[in-house]
Amino acid sequence: MYEQIAANKRKTFLLIFGFVLLLTLVGLAFNYLLSGGVVGIVIVAVIVIVSSTVSYFNSDKAALAISHAKPADPHQYARLYNLIEGLCIASGLPKPRLYIIEDDAPNAFSTGRNPKHAAVAVTTGLLAKMNRVELEGVLAHELSHVRNRDVRLMTLVAVLVGVVALLSDFLLRISFFGGGRRSGGSAGAIAFALGLAALVIAPIAAVLIQLAVSRRREYLADASAAEITGDGEGLALALRKLEIDQTSTAHASRAVAHLYIENPQNQATGVSTAFRGMFDTHPPLEARIHALEEAGGFRLAPA
Repeated sequence: MYEQIAANKRKTFLLIFGFVLLLTLVGLAFNYLLSGGVVGIVIVAVIVIVSSTVSYFNSDKAALAISHAKPADPHQYARLYNLIEGLCIASGLPKPRLYIIEDDAPNAFSTGRNPKHAAVAVTTGLLAKMNRVELEGVLAHELSHVRNRDVRLMTLVAVLVGVVALLSDFLLRISFFGGGRRSGGSAGAIAFALGLAALVIAPIAAVLIQLAVSRRREYLADASAAEITGDGEGLALALRKLEIDQTSTAHASRAVAHLYIENPQNQATGVSTAFRGMFDTHPPLEARIHALEEAGGFRLAPA
């Protein structure tokens, strides 16, 4: 487990480096297309530095805002607060901020750059459809992401994918309609084409980086949740309910889909298991249930 935590720290560094490189390439392509010169390069550098810094310190706020999450009232959601407090004592973690998403689809995610600045968001559908043991398993899974330092990595992915996609789209529009560099003979035409290609490829590369975030983090979080609660069956039962439930997610943003315990876009689109397995950042729910059964020595009734 501690080796995985260290690996996540290394992945965070590589992720930031990769996105900074992507932003730099997008900016340089834009600078060339509009003949920005030295001033353009300085502007690119400022954009890259500011975007990376803001993303690091505000990625949790952005993920919560994208998901339409609101602070959970301690009195209205007393059961949620009681479960979190008990799990935090068992795991040795500080209590995260709690948020509610008004959505009938059962789901949850955690976010934040470290355990001291973490947040857990759950949907109203999850609270309504899970019993105490199942909800405890889901919350333990999300706290495990916090303890394993997954949240920093996953939240940065959510924000930086959006930054690269939006910047590339903005720069493409400017290059087409703002009179970019179109002179200079065949060499200039080739350079212009390469610049446009960089702007098109950048958001695709960003999404591929998002998909490259290891699925192992979900298996690890499941195993950690079973350790925290002392019983993996509750989480397995919760995953079975998620597998069966067909309620569409209202706010299934691609940018934060990988944060959830179940990819909300799979809920929303009903994509077949065989097809989505090629591109999903999550392992199949059935595989996760089977791993918990093998580790815990129990068997759930067939769905």
